[in-house]
Amino acid sequence: MLSGEQGEVIERMSRLLVRLGDIYGADRMIPVGSVQVAGVSYKSIGDPGLEFLEDYAGKGAKVRILTYLNPPGMDLENWKDLGFPEDFAEKQMRIMKAFRKMGIITTATCTPYLAGNLPRFGEHIAWSESSAVSFANSVIGARTNREGGPSALAAALCGVTPNYGLHLDEKRKPNVVVKVSADLKFNSDFGALGYHVGKQVKKGIPYFRGIEGANTDQLKALGAAMAASGAVALYHVENLTPEAHLMDPKGLETIEVGEKELKETYGKLNTGKDPDIIIFGCPHASLREIAALAGKLEGKRLKKPVWICTSRVMREAANRMGFTEVIEKAGGKVVADTCMVVSPIERMGYKTTGVNSGKAANYLPGFCKQEVVFGNIDELLKRVLT
Repeated sequence: MLSGEQGEVIERMSRLLVRLGDIYGADRMIPVGSVQVAGVSYKSIGDPGLEFLEDYAGKGAKVRILTYLNPPGMDLENWKDLGFPEDFAEKQMRIMKAFRKMGIITTATCTPYLAGNLPRFGEHIAWSESSAVSFANSVIGARTNREGGPSALAAALCGVTPNYGLHLDEKRKPNVVVKVSADLKFNSDFGALGYHVGKQVKKGIPYFRGIEGANTDQLKALGAAMAASGAVALYHVENLTPEAHLMDPKGLETIEVGEKELKETYGKLNTGKDPDIIIFGCPHASLREIAALAGKLEGKRLKKPVWICTSRVMREAANRMGFTEVIEKAGGKVVADTCMVVSPIERMGYKTTGVNSGKAANYLPGFCKQEVVFGNIDELLKRVLT
């Protein structure tokens, strides 16, 4: 690959991986079981990214292993009905075509583990979306660094990644204990906790005590917020996550998080007052989250737009179960493929967005010029139900 025997693209990509390995002191390359590539939305990568991808696709680049794609900037099938700009849609479709030509599965989602790309415990992978990296490392116990778009694409094309960082046992140990005494009921509570802890620990690996019985959606919300406000790519929860029992947190610095810290975080994340739109599903909603929204909207009417963002796979399941019909009857939308953070919602007339996601609340002001109303699902729906 390095000598160019497999073509110009593979030579370039393998050199990128070697340079990465040199920088981080990797001893060798290791095969990866799957890849998730970020840098998909036209909003994020613009014309330079589009040209890069079309160039590689045009040169015959093909992935060697199962490779999934992060969300683009719009619903790929219903973008027109939802009001996405036509000029944006044209460029976004060209990006998707280039990825498809390279053999990348265009099941565009930040929750690939819910859409057919589920790694096993201990498997080496190369994923790039921050919340997916956190979930894979922490909840599944697979092994991945937080790859950039180019390094993930390089791993997909070459089938390997450098052996450093979170691929190594010694780099997966916690360096701070987080003792939680706050009452965590809603997904938004886990998002607020994650936002607060991410700000405190930055790139650290927290070991949580006091979280009991959290489901996978709540752990998804926790990890996503920590990855957004800090750069946490792995965390452990005592008696819940698969590697926690292998860790010895004795003697580590302890951070305490109670009701006071949670309340203060809700206050910090609320920058707006009256939402123009409410959007759930950051990271992409599971079927359980879609079902919960449908249950709360059945027989009711919305006076403002409400979206729940999810993968195409989850939307199809929601269609089959009748959840989509219930949500749409109330005036809401089940939006596939994209999410509020990578879509051009600021061009669609929205200025204040209501969310229950700590990750979205962190990114929306900068990425989408939005004021944010952050709350739990019940509080948010109360604002928009007639």
